[in-house]
Amino acid sequence: MKKIIAFVILASIVISCGTPKTVIQSKKVIKGYWSLGQITYSEPGTFDVTLLNDASKECFIGSTWRFIPNNNTGIYTINDAHCVPTGDRNFNFTIQEVDANTGLYDFLLKPTDARQKSVDNSGFRLQLTQLTETTMRWEQTVSVEGKPFKIYMNFNKINE
Repeated sequence: MKKIIAFVILASIVISCGTPKTVIQSKKVIKGYWSLGQITYSEPGTFDVTLLNDASKECFIGSTWRFIPNNNTGIYTINDAHCVPTGDRNFNFTIQEVDANTGLYDFLLKPTDARQKSVDNSGFRLQLTQLTETTMRWEQTVSVEGKPFKIYMNFNKINE
């Protein structure tokens, strides 16, 4: 009897700690190829921003992204010939539900090498604020002169 009770308790813990259904659905939607079409800011003006400790806003516009949710990996490609270096960058990602009522998610992105190993184990936390079959929007909040500053990244799905 004790074994049955222990099994039921263990099973209910495992089920309650599973991936939320909305995150599973989001991974299905995000799968595939995307283009980063627009980057805007919460404040007016011109800013010298380096995204993901990699390249400027201008280099990221037009970049292509591939998300492979079954192993939480992806590749983004800087396509602008004026940006050095161009080419592929690998990453791991995780989608975590923050609030089921608002539909907001944390999107964790960690740059890696081609074998999916992180060089310095650093990553970036962004908010996945919109995800449809054709569009996706990320928001990243950083601090500028001690005040919150948001970077908005708008993606469009590319037909495969």
